[in-house]
Amino acid sequence: MAFYDLPKAEREQLVKHIHERLLHDFAGSLSTYIEMYFNDADTYIRKSAYIATGRIYSGRPEWQQGITSTLKRLFLNESSYVRQTVINAAGEIGMKYFDVVVDMMDQGLLDEHHSVRNAVIGSVKKMGQKNPLPVLEWASQYLHHPDKEIRREICHGIELRGRTHPQDILPLLKELQHDKTARVRNTLVHVIGQIAYKKGCLETVISDLKEWDNEALVKDAIDEIIDVHDRYKDFSFYTQSQVKKYIADNF
Repeated sequence: MAFYDLPKAEREQLVKHIHERLLHDFAGSLSTYIEMYFNDADTYIRKSAYIATGRIYSGRPEWQQGITSTLKRLFLNESSYVRQTVINAAGEIGMKYFDVVVDMMDQGLLDEHHSVRNAVIGSVKKMGQKNPLPVLEWASQYLHHPDKEIRREICHGIELRGRTHPQDILPLLKELQHDKTARVRNTLVHVIGQIAYKKGCLETVISDLKEWDNEALVKDAIDEIIDVHDRYKDFSFYTQSQVKKYIADNF
């Protein structure tokens, strides 16, 4: 039975059970249960396992080296589910201890399976929000990587930090303004829109865009910002008409 087919009380009991079994494995330098849950076909079972791993890592300093070694070994597993969950677990750890998981993020970006690479994007999002300085410094080295997908993934990954602190990621986004790959360019325009609709963000984004020199891209970004304020009108600080007026007055 799938995780969300269970009644709430049974789901809570299962999450507790997963945590206890992972504790058992990490305590004994084992990986039987860890690998079983990391390889489960149910997304929410795997999520429970990687969240538990992050909590155990934070709560048991004496096990941290062993947990890191176990994750690195499991990343060699042929199952994309296992490798994906390793990266997500590393993302939980990296929200506080990025230096411990940076090698796994490097490897995950190059993984052959899209689900593993997507896990890097998700991990960069949550790590960048909670632990921005080392994460953004790491991300910056990939902005001009020869692989267009890596450039796109990094652009997407830093988005979440930008929703609350656009000034932190705008210098990185600016470096991508002349990227000629459509997928990277489209992601860049999307991210600019996403970091512009919360309180205090529009002004920062518009001010920065004035200094960009790719006029065609900036025009597309402005169009996206205006459009986002309609698509997300229930969550935007300004109405679309207010945004149009602000841009007309200030750009």
